[in-house]
Amino acid sequence: MQKTVKLTTLLAFLAVIAAIMLPVAGRAAGLPGALFGKPQEKLSFHNTHTGEKLTVDYNRRTIPASTLDDVSRVLRDHRSGDSHPVNAKLIDLLANIQSEIIRRHPGQDVVFHVISGYRSPKSNESLRTSGGGQAKNSRHMHGDAIDIRIPGVETAEIRDIAYCLKAGGVGMYKGSDFVHVDVWKVRTWNWTPSAQACGKATS
Repeated sequence: MQKTVKLTTLLAFLAVIAAIMLPVAGRAAGLPGALFGKPQEKLSFHNTHTGEKLTVDYNRRTIPASTLDDVSRVLRDHRSGDSHPVNAKLIDLLANIQSEIIRRHPGQDVVFHVISGYRSPKSNESLRTSGGGQAKNSRHMHGDAIDIRIPGVETAEIRDIAYCLKAGGVGMYKGSDFVHVDVWKVRTWNWTPSAQACGKATS
C-alpha cells in the first residue's frame, strides 16, 4: 500500500514537471509560446490560378509528410506543373499569421489565396526576361516563399503581421493586392515599416 502511494505521488510530481518544462522546451526551440501545445487547427488554401482548394489539419508539434505533400501540390508552378517540397517553416509562418488574424478579428474565416507558390527556374527566368521584376534567385524556386491575399483582411494588415513575426522576408505588392512572405532572411521591399507596424502585439 505504501509503495502504491509513493508511486502515485511520483507520477503526479512528474506530470507537474512535464507541464512546466514543455512550454520552456518549446520556447527554447524557437516556438511561439502562445501557439505551443495549441490544439490541432485547420489551414485552408485556394489557388487563384488553378481554382484548387485545400484544407489541411495543422499541428505545430508534428506536420505529417502527407500534409506537406498536399500543400506542395496546391502550391505547384501552375505554368509548368512542376512541384517542389514546401518548407515546413513556411507552414508554421502561415499558421502564425492565421492565429494573429483570428486573435484580432474573432470569427474571421481565413483562406490563403495563393497568387504564387513554387516557381520553377524556367518559369522564373521567363517572367524575369519579360520584365516582371522577379529576383534571379527568387525564394519561390526553393519552396520557402508564397504570395498571398486573404479575403476580408486588409493586405496591409497581413503585411504588418508577417513583418512583426520576423520569420523572413515581407514584400508588398499594392497594385496587385498581395503580400510576399518567405522564411529566408528578415527583410522588406516595396514598403517601409512604420513605427506603428507592430503596435498590436502579435501572438
